[in-house]
Amino acid sequence: MPDRRDPPPTDEGWYTLHDFRTIDWGAWREATERERQRALEDGIEFFQSALAVEDADEGASALYSILGHKADLLVLHLRPSTADTGALERRFEQTEFARFTERTTSFVSVTEASGYSERARDYFTGDLDEDSGLYNYIQTRLKPSVPDATHVCFYPMDKRRQPEQNWYDLPFDERAEHMDAHGDIGRDYGGKVQQMITGAIAMDNWEWGVTLWGDDLTDMKDLLYEMRFDPSTSQYADFGSFYVGRRFPPADLPALLSGDPVPSEGTDGATETGPVHPADADAGHGDETHAHDHDDEAHVHAETDADGHSDRGHGDAESRGGAHPGSSAEGDHPHDGGVEETEREDVQSLLASLGFHAGEDYDTGDYGLVLYSDAETQELASELDGLRSNFEHYDSHVASAVRAHGGRAAVVSIWDNEGAADTAHGFLTDLPGISETVRGPLDGSGETATEAADDEDGSESIREELADLDIYAGQPHGEDIYALVLYSEADRDALVAEVEDLSDGFDRYDTHGGTKVYEDPDSERNAVVSLWETEDAADTASDYLSDLPGVVGWAGEGEGFGTMGMFYTVKPEHRADFVEKFDVVGGVLEGMDGHRETSLLANVDDENDMFIASQWDSKEDAMAFFRSDDFSDTVDWGRDILADKPRHVFLA
Repeated sequence: MPDRRDPPPTDEGWYTLHDFRTIDWGAWREATERERQRALEDGIEFFQSALAVEDADEGASALYSILGHKADLLVLHLRPSTADTGALERRFEQTEFARFTERTTSFVSVTEASGYSERARDYFTGDLDEDSGLYNYIQTRLKPSVPDATHVCFYPMDKRRQPEQNWYDLPFDERAEHMDAHGDIGRDYGGKVQQMITGAIAMDNWEWGVTLWGDDLTDMKDLLYEMRFDPSTSQYADFGSFYVGRRFPPADLPALLSGDPVPSEGTDGATETGPVHPADADAGHGDETHAHDHDDEAHVHAETDADGHSDRGHGDAESRGGAHPGSSAEGDHPHDGGVEETEREDVQSLLASLGFHAGEDYDTGDYGLVLYSDAETQELASELDGLRSNFEHYDSHVASAVRAHGGRAAVVSIWDNEGAADTAHGFLTDLPGISETVRGPLDGSGETATEAADDEDGSESIREELADLDIYAGQPHGEDIYALVLYSEADRDALVAEVEDLSDGFDRYDTHGGTKVYEDPDSERNAVVSLWETEDAADTASDYLSDLPGVVGWAGEGEGFGTMGMFYTVKPEHRADFVEKFDVVGGVLEGMDGHRETSLLANVDDENDMFIASQWDSKEDAMAFFRSDDFSDTVDWGRDILADKPRHVFLA
């Protein structure tokens, strides 16, 4: 009868789930902004709850972004029972965020301590005092905290069972010697690499799972490389796939999905920066403690002192970066006094012009804020990211984003009630360059995305109608024109020099149609006109144009309806006739209902290149003029004196 091999005694602690997920990027790209927002809110809420261990009396969780093709996320859970880990699995699957993920693999196991050494056997025989350092040390292995190290490395492993290399055929004493020598290597990496060993026999396809943590990934590489030469590994160990990732806080989930580095600047993966509600201060575990490195069965073995254990720490509001909007009395904020505020009942129309539509991006009863800033759009967007990651903790937050608008950067922030918006406003005014706020309730009467598309079709119908009148409106001969017009009171020569430099840079892009300065003889203002083939290119250019000296406004700002008559290129011999004709038409315009003002400006580099800007109370008023006999007569007359056909661009 063969000799019976003695297995080492073991003790088990918390059940562990390594849940690896990939993001369905196709579904994410196709989702609406509102769907993505809800998914992020739901995902953040779940992960924050799990990391705070709100679902059980004890345990730990962590979230990692995985590098490489095998997965995008690792969600790590440790809980007292399989019922706890199973419930977490099902809760996650019920979130909106889970719809955009697919599980690539998982590993089910339990934390384990084994007794190869004589001292460890005292623990298993019950001869160890519960106040002793060794007893408490083993308890930290069975109920570990998750260290706040930057990197994680996970892999499953087996002990080899081949005829000439069968770990389980070795006598107990020989196995113990192997493990002691193996542990000597691990001790050299104490303080650099921390580890958790979990047993998976009868739970998963592999026998153990090894989870390593460290700030420097090369420390893990060096450790495992050195261990490859140890006989306990080279002769008796088989390994599965390795997964490497970086820890990040749930609040950085939007950054992860948008392709930004995580953890984001100012976060360390363990705590979260930015506004935090006081009620949340004790909810999250700011795990400052480290799991103690020891391995009697698998890989790393490091010594600890007799009292080598510590309690899990809790983050507080101060250490996590402040308070959530609402923590200051009545939403007061020291910067509010310097920001001009306007309450508008029709703020939804402004939101529509910024790309936010009723029914899709917000609901009836929500409340909208639009804050204008003199800062660059990119800088403002970067600053907003930090605020938004904390805003998204709260159910009252609907959306926050930065948009380019009329040569300025605009911050849009939508909340489901005015009180929440008031509180958020105090933090938003801390963003760089904020000088003006437009705010108001959203009654659902704003333009929907479908209506916006209909409006575009309406613009097409305007063009078609004007084409019937032989007037080219925005798309002459099939070409697109996106025109930006700003007004400056700077010295003309200085402005021309700045614009020439800017235009030289713009010329590197195929979408640029020219940027010139036009002089208004009846005003101290000069106009800068920049033409582009695409709206996105024009929006980007507006950031640079807004930095020109003496800017006092943009065409199309404010109420009403504006038109820009472009490319009035006059034959040189007829320039005086054209100016005289404009004076006659101007007299007609002054008597028309809804007309506000019209100016004739000339290119400072080419006096025969004219530009006409008109402002009306409404689109209907402008169209009434374009349909008039006076305008028709002007167009007929212009055929003989213009070198090109003009275009008209409409500014609602």
